[in-house]
Amino acid sequence: MSGWSRVLAVSLVVMGMAHTITRERLFAPLRARAGGHDTWLGYLLSCPYCASHWLAFLLVPLTGAYGIDVAPRWGAASWVLRWLLSAVLVAVLAAFLRVIFYFVDETQGLVRRQQKSVDEETAAARAAREAAMHDRRRS
Repeated sequence: MSGWSRVLAVSLVVMGMAHTITRERLFAPLRARAGGHDTWLGYLLSCPYCASHWLAFLLVPLTGAYGIDVAPRWGAASWVLRWLLSAVLVAVLAAFLRVIFYFVDETQGLVRRQQKSVDEETAAARAAREAAMHDRRRS
């Protein structure tokens, strides 16, 4: 896998993991136990953007998804800078991917809500016709 495709793949993973941890019911008890939005840890577990940074800090060195090279050779400081900048890049890409994901997810939800509304209108119209026919028969 090339460098940029690895960065993109890790960004997608970070986006998915951050969404799952911060938004899905599965982790709701953990978020509540950590204090929700009222504590530092709770906020970290409730904010997808914040969680994506910490996940990127962990996943970039584990996957080798270094998207940024540091020109100066300052020993360990260069490695730390490369890790930090690459993790921020992954987190920012994950944020853009999250916007696309939420747009698509909301669009799908909107389509389902519109279909449900059409189904309810159809059922209400059918019930009204049947009631009108029943009233005509009785008269």
